[in-house]
Amino acid sequence: MKKLINSADSVVADALAGMAAAHPGELEVDLDNRLVYRATPKEQGKVAIISGGGSGHEPLHGGFVGTGMLDAACAGEVFTSPVPDQIVAATTAVDRGAGVLHIVKNYTGDVMNFEMAAEIVDMESGIQVATVVTNDDVAVEDSLYTAGRRGVGVTVLVEKIAGAAAEEGQSLEEVARIAAAVNDAGRSMGMALTSCTVPANGKPSFDLPEEEMEIGIGIHGEPGRHREPIAPASQIAARLVEPILAELPAGDGRGVIALLNGMGGTPLLELYLMYDEVARLLADAGVVVERRLVGNYITSLDMAGCSLTLVRADDEMLRLWDAPVSTPGLRWGI
Repeated sequence: MKKLINSADSVVADALAGMAAAHPGELEVDLDNRLVYRATPKEQGKVAIISGGGSGHEPLHGGFVGTGMLDAACAGEVFTSPVPDQIVAATTAVDRGAGVLHIVKNYTGDVMNFEMAAEIVDMESGIQVATVVTNDDVAVEDSLYTAGRRGVGVTVLVEKIAGAAAEEGQSLEEVARIAAAVNDAGRSMGMALTSCTVPANGKPSFDLPEEEMEIGIGIHGEPGRHREPIAPASQIAARLVEPILAELPAGDGRGVIALLNGMGGTPLLELYLMYDEVARLLADAGVVVERRLVGNYITSLDMAGCSLTLVRADDEMLRLWDAPVSTPGLRWGI
């Protein structure tokens, strides 16, 4: 294993310290609780939003803290849920008097710990908490880490669109409603050319022969739906597009927001090439792409591969998507 780290035991804390050093005036980092906050909190009377999960998926979630997205993010150890105490600390710190929305990926540990934290917050401070769980992965119904479908790429879009709704002063009920609507309108599918290597393990999470690829992988290095010989990018794109379109909500004249996401070890040269193939397939299927995003947004350490997320977007979603955002991982309009 070759990694740019000091120690596998300190990699998360060291990375968070680096985030603070790289974004002074934008982010504040609580190293004791492993939390990332906005350096300047939003105005009183606005809904706050937090999310979190295991580290190793950067820029998710800490890289999406800032104006127009998250108010705080909780960083667990690599591929490990944050604990309730972290989530309680973040929730109480960011509340601006209008309640807090928790955006939670559907993994057993994440769901359990966020639920427990919400109960503690209610008992100790009375802060109103709403929760939206993302579960957009069409690859598998249940996995090693979930009951039901995994929360993957749509999480980025939920955080952006809900963040914009909160920024403009919508109520907790409305922010939670739009977050749930984005999740319900979204579907994702991923693939991998390699496994990933967790620093504490020092070896790939699963063995994948040079001539094979994994279709339907998760973001924790778990194997996917099936394994098959490596194929040209055009065929790989079809492996992602077809199962998503089979389950994507009906269009009713609406187009989609498309996220072609890198898993951490794939260069942009290949991601743009893959997006071109995806765009061709969507055009052939009569699907209009209203907005698109290409790059590394929800990764799996050093895994080579990509995922595709499509969200059927109504006018409200598109307006909120276009709203200004200023975070380390996503920035426009400011």
